[in-house]
Amino acid sequence: MSTTVDRAPGHGRDADSAAMGLFERWLSLWVALCIAAGLALGSLAPGLFAAVAALEVAQVNLAVAVLIWVMIYPMMVNVDFASLGHIGERPKGLAITLTVNWGLKPFTMAALGVLFFQVLFKGLIPPADAKEYIAGLILLGAAPCTAMVFVWSHLTRGDATYTLVQVSINDIVMVFAFAPIVAFLLGVAEVAVPWSTLLLSVALYVVLPLAAGAATRAALMRRGSAADVAAFTGRLKPFSVIGLLATVVLLFAFQGPTILAQPLLIGLIALPLLVQSYGIFAVAYLWGLWWRVPFAVAAPAALIGTSNFFELAVAVAIGLFGLDSGAALATVVGVLVEVPVMLSLVALANRTRHLFPA
Repeated sequence: MSTTVDRAPGHGRDADSAAMGLFERWLSLWVALCIAAGLALGSLAPGLFAAVAALEVAQVNLAVAVLIWVMIYPMMVNVDFASLGHIGERPKGLAITLTVNWGLKPFTMAALGVLFFQVLFKGLIPPADAKEYIAGLILLGAAPCTAMVFVWSHLTRGDATYTLVQVSINDIVMVFAFAPIVAFLLGVAEVAVPWSTLLLSVALYVVLPLAAGAATRAALMRRGSAADVAAFTGRLKPFSVIGLLATVVLLFAFQGPTILAQPLLIGLIALPLLVQSYGIFAVAYLWGLWWRVPFAVAAPAALIGTSNFFELAVAVAIGLFGLDSGAALATVVGVLVEVPVMLSLVALANRTRHLFPA
């Protein structure tokens, strides 16, 4: 009898794990369906989503904040603070992240914006509009990802603690470097950076989930072991994926009418973003391979450099150029491009895991 009882839960867990693996394998399809659903819902019920979009504190949307919390809390439970003392033993991942994010990415994004909108698309877009689109791209390029990178790291089975350190250091650098870099690239005297938005976003997307995850982990370890932590996060994993898909629906519902009204323009804005994303990932990922950085560190380092803190970019674009500006539209297209691109890069990283040292 005891054998039967013991086997059934095991079979149940195996079945759940297999179902979750199948779901993640087709995650790109589910994201595509959620994009379509968001666009449709935004067009059918614009008033409803306008009301949801208005639920903001310091220009941070509370509904999006809750969903991102759902996404990253299970990953934060996996963070083992005892291993933080060993971070200095692997400085190469941090060197790649900081160099790519602050020494390369903002400047290549600005250069690509000028190349596409002032040279390649010169006859297609009025010069005044082109400048605003370039400004939006620069804002995206100067804002490395804060929250979603935990999802991408999780999907590549990256080192959760090391990912946290990489993101935290980027956040500190962003406080001091974002405004000067953007001001320099935009060619203006000063940039009105919404500091309350930046600081509140970091608190909502990093500090509070981390504190909750640490408290949960400590409670689980007091009652059991690391196996109990793994079992707990395994049960929460489906909610993390659901949070990602719900976030996609919400973001595209907010911008659905704008995106559907200008499909050609959306495609033109997306092209330099695609070149930038795949190019930056290639630089960071191949650098990690050349340096023989372990995959669990190299993959998150490359993904952090590729993805963007779009909440900050959108807020600054609206503050500088207005809600209906080309700069604001470009940052929204960044959201449109990011999820499918990042999922494709996660898949590429997982398929090439064997090239890296263990």
